[in-house]
Amino acid sequence: MKKKVLATLGVAALFSSSMAVEVKTKAALLKFNGVHYLGYTYSQYDKNNSNAKNNRKTDVSRFETRRNYFQVKAYFDKNSKDYVRLTIDTFQNKSDDRKEKDNGSWLVRLKYAYLYLDNVLPYTGVEFGQVHRPWIDYEEHHGWLYRSISETFVETSHAAHVINSASPGIDFKTKTDYFSSEMGLFNDSGYHGEKTGSGQSFEWRLTAHLLGTGKKHVHATKDSWANVSFYGRYLAGIDSGRSKNNMLGIHAVYNNPMFLIAGHIMTNDAPNSSGKDGHGWSINGEIRPIDKVSFLARYDHWTVNSQYTDVNKKTYSDYTKQNIIAGVAYQYNKYVKFILNTIYYDPSNHESSDKSIDYMLTAEVKW
Repeated sequence: MKKKVLATLGVAALFSSSMAVEVKTKAALLKFNGVHYLGYTYSQYDKNNSNAKNNRKTDVSRFETRRNYFQVKAYFDKNSKDYVRLTIDTFQNKSDDRKEKDNGSWLVRLKYAYLYLDNVLPYTGVEFGQVHRPWIDYEEHHGWLYRSISETFVETSHAAHVINSASPGIDFKTKTDYFSSEMGLFNDSGYHGEKTGSGQSFEWRLTAHLLGTGKKHVHATKDSWANVSFYGRYLAGIDSGRSKNNMLGIHAVYNNPMFLIAGHIMTNDAPNSSGKDGHGWSINGEIRPIDKVSFLARYDHWTVNSQYTDVNKKTYSDYTKQNIIAGVAYQYNKYVKFILNTIYYDPSNHESSDKSIDYMLTAEVKW
């Protein structure tokens, strides 16, 4: 028989604090939350860059809803850590990406859909379904805290652009005070690429938590942590037309309530023609001189070991991508953070983008 769960609606609360809606579910407990990255960006372009595929003669000014995550977790028992998670996201189908009738439309994409079972092994739980990949989620919570303005070094197309953050697969997650890890098998194409071939990607993260915070959900302005991580992946078999796409990286981060400093080096061994073959490094930091105010910066340096041929049929080898991010953030309240920043893109980048700089205002909302 279905259990009845009462959930107070915020809209109903506008009219009466006693008004409620009845929700029927087989789960013992439902938890809802949302994350929104709302912004405005003014982009300047290198109007003399004739090598770019999409050479723009004018700058672009636009308001944005960069991300809208809606998430629900259904727990099997009120005191249990076992649950099913569903996370959906919105994104814009841009004309630069594909030739379809719905270019410019806002679409809904499945980000996560998995079963989590706690303690299937000592100190270890498992995600099965469309799950986290081992590296990016960890870095977004411990090293680079500003996903609302830029993806991480390994994900962004302006640097390594090697993997994304989720994929159908299985992920084993171990947590102890001084050590944590994730490892599993995944579709190499990730959550917004088509799976091809018979291969699977074995991916891992091994982290030493020197200050004993491996079990904690840390908060940058309250906790201190010092972590060293080794991460990577190995593509077994053939997937997405590739027989290899093997990543190795080392990352270190130190945080206390006054500042954060983090950096890593990474290499990816892939077919020369894929554009994924390369090596590089990244460093980022944050200073919090007064309550609720942070100054942030990041530098990415990625060398592509493969060839690129521009629209003029000129071929480049071993070219470099560079980003410089700088900004200031203000924590308005526990739900809303405002960020004002710029991102400078190296004009020597010979890939398709002819963008030179972004000026961004962001409202990062979490509830």
